[in-house]
Order: sequence, then C-alpha cells, then structure tokens
Amino acid sequence: MAAIIHPTAIVEPGAQLGADVQVGAYAFVGPQAVLGDRCILHHHANVEGRTTLGPECEVFPFTCIGTKTHDLKYAGGEPGLRIGARNVFREYVSVHGATKAEEDTVLGDDNVLLAYAHIAHDCRVGHHLVMSAQSALAGHVVVEDHVNIGWGVGVHQFCRLGAYVMLGGMSKIVQDVPPFLIADGNPAIARSINKVGLERHGFTPARMEAVKQAFRIFYRSGLNRTQAFEHMHRHAQAPHADFQHFLNFVERSERGVIAGR
Repeated sequence: MAAIIHPTAIVEPGAQLGADVQVGAYAFVGPQAVLGDRCILHHHANVEGRTTLGPECEVFPFTCIGTKTHDLKYAGGEPGLRIGARNVFREYVSVHGATKAEEDTVLGDDNVLLAYAHIAHDCRVGHHLVMSAQSALAGHVVVEDHVNIGWGVGVHQFCRLGAYVMLGGMSKIVQDVPPFLIADGNPAIARSINKVGLERHGFTPARMEAVKQAFRIFYRSGLNRTQAFEHMHRHAQAPHADFQHFLNFVERSERGVIAGR
C-alpha cells in the first residue's frame, strides 16, 4: 500500500518512503531520508540528514532523528545515521548523525528510547536497548545488546556498555561498564551482577555461574587487574563464552573499567 501522508506534512523531494509508511500532521522528512516499510511518524516528528530507518520504526511527536552533530569538529560533508528495525523513539528524543563525512551513527534493532533521551554523534548501539527518559549517550559511546539505562543517566564520550548491563537512575558513567553488571552511583561503581535481568533473559544456571565467577575474580578477589587477568585465563570457567566475553571486554578497555565497591 502507498504511504499515507497528512496534507500538512512536508516530505522533501528525494526522500524514499517504503510501503505502508505513515507520516502525520506537520511532520518533516528530509530529502536524503529513507523510511523502511511500515514506519510511523507521528505529528511533528522530524527525520532529516542522510538517515535510514529500518522497517516498523515509530517516531513520536517532537522527536529529531538525523540532525546535525553537536561536535565542533564537524567540517562539512554528509555524515549519516543508520537505524535498524522496530525501534521506538518517544517524545522529544534526539539522535544525531556522525561527525565525519560518509561515516554513520548506528543503532540496531528493537531499541526503545523514552522521552528526552539523547544519542550523540558516532555512537554504536546494538539491539534491545531500553533507554529511560532524560538519559544521554555522549559521542562515540558503544552499547552492546540488552542494555537497560535508568532515568537521567549520563554516559561520557568513548565509554562502552557491555551486554545485559543495567545502569541505575541518575548514574554518572565515566569508564567502561563490563557486561552482565548493575552499575549505580555518581560516579557509578559495579554493585553486583544483573541477576534478575539475566534470569529474565533465560540464562541457565551454568551461564549464571560463569558470570558470577568472572565478577568475583575481577571485583571481589582482592587481586590487582594484572593478577586478575592471569587468574581468569587459568580459571576452569575460562572456556565458557560468557566468562570470555567479560574477560575480553575488560582486557581491551581503553578508558578503564568502573571500580567495584
């Protein structure tokens, strides 16, 4: 079925709209935007720049998708934004394009961004992120899958958030957060493994044990980081995929990882 476009909406020449797209009253679609099949733009939604939305994304009122980077190093050209399928952007969300020409900010599939959330230039976001209201990712942040960000959280530039992480409300994140953890505070520290979240995602007892062992060695053993890495490489759980995920994440950290309590 052809797109349904409200007569007050502006869809610039050159914009590409897939099947069954809906564009509401006073919405704006820029000339380089690509909207996948069954995308919905509610009234006053805005998609501009070299932006691609995958199928079945929903953009709520007063949201700005693909607008120009805040980075003062921007030197022109056409940076972009690539967004996967089934993402939801609630009211007043903003997601910026990249800084350098021909590079992209990237979001995966099935992410939900609540009101006033912000994703800055050059971020790399995976799948199944839940980002609560008024939280923000600064530039170049990397987010793995199944991350839950609480209300009002701020994440510093170039930080990484590991898979299945939960960030407590109003936390300040200035270093990498290893996978499977709950982090909370200002600045945030590692509180525990995300036990409830992992169980809800179907982690087996064997997977839970691998995560617990990695957390205990790194944060509770009293070893320094070099000693912890050596111990983890020799540990009986070392071959386990989740244990390896944790170990690889902390070993390759460039900003350093958050402290434990």
